[in-house]
Amino acid sequence: MRIGLDGLPLAGPKTGVGHYTFELACGLARAAPADQFELIAPEPILSSAGDTPHRLPANLRATHVKSSWLRRKWWAVGLPLHLKRVSFDLFHGTNYDVPLWGRRPVVVTIHDLSLLLHPATHPEHLVRRARPRLPLMVRAAGMIITGTQSVKREIGEHLRVRPEKIAVTPYAPRRIFHPASPDQIIETKRRLKIEDDFLLFVGTIEPRKNLITLIRALDEILRATSLAPQLVIAGNKGWLTDDLFAYIKSAHLEDRLRFTGYVSDDDLRALYSSCRVSVYPSLYEGFGLPPLEAMACGAPVIASRIPSIMETVGTAACLIAPTDFRALAESIIRLFECDGARRRLSSAGLERAAKFSWEETARLTLDVYHEVLAMNARQS
Repeated sequence: MRIGLDGLPLAGPKTGVGHYTFELACGLARAAPADQFELIAPEPILSSAGDTPHRLPANLRATHVKSSWLRRKWWAVGLPLHLKRVSFDLFHGTNYDVPLWGRRPVVVTIHDLSLLLHPATHPEHLVRRARPRLPLMVRAAGMIITGTQSVKREIGEHLRVRPEKIAVTPYAPRRIFHPASPDQIIETKRRLKIEDDFLLFVGTIEPRKNLITLIRALDEILRATSLAPQLVIAGNKGWLTDDLFAYIKSAHLEDRLRFTGYVSDDDLRALYSSCRVSVYPSLYEGFGLPPLEAMACGAPVIASRIPSIMETVGTAACLIAPTDFRALAESIIRLFECDGARRRLSSAGLERAAKFSWEETARLTLDVYHEVLAMNARQS
């Protein structure tokens, strides 16, 4: 079996979809050593220092299809032409998109429906593109993959897809996420100017991540108690952030915030391992990897009480209504002041994170490939 995978999520600094694409591709190659897997993109991929091609399994390769005009028309022209020239059995679109012409079987991963269900949290041009394309993608795909049962239900309801066409393959923390050594923690905190008692948020700074609720909770804590935690925000600045930064300025919170920007996995592991509490107040998620990665490092986690997060973290996190900043402030105060509560959440989180693995994700994904190829053979 020869499988092509969308490599575009690996063309720049990796966020959640990029990590999914890389871990899945490596897991597939290790799980099926007799098969061949290829990550394909119209620009260089795997260029970050930690993902050099020599680290890939022998049966996984990264292909840069070199052509400037193909990049502009990649999904409509460039990729279909490349797939026509190359003998793949199946193509997997790892980030919502698949080619819309060609006879080759395709699978598509739809991580969430935020562009449809929460359009105000995204740039308008992305929403305009997604509305007509997502229905086309689900019709073109032999099967759809997603990370949670909650998103499976949403895809079925909003895109009118039969349940049997949607497979759930839960994601997992990467292996690098485990409790860091004291020396690494000390060095990372010194270099990044992190205080001893800090809250941690990890993710792109954009409206759906709901940082405004966390900032308002911090403001409440500073006004109502003697606590003065530093809030560390690890992630790139995204879009539609004016209101957030206006609130920070009006509340005079600049000295309690530390924006690190995008950080390396080693630094992120040290932050997860040493934070007093990791907070993830997202309004909507498809899966919610940051809370699970925090748990894998032993961090006590507070997260939103929304279906996908509840499915991911189970009872191993403190869950709050995503816009209730006072409840969030109360939960943070309780965990800051109660060592026993923090230890219980830390222990429960480590146990919960250990239930997920990329090996299992790869195995379930291979099952999808075989099912789609078998359906295609029956229809030929």
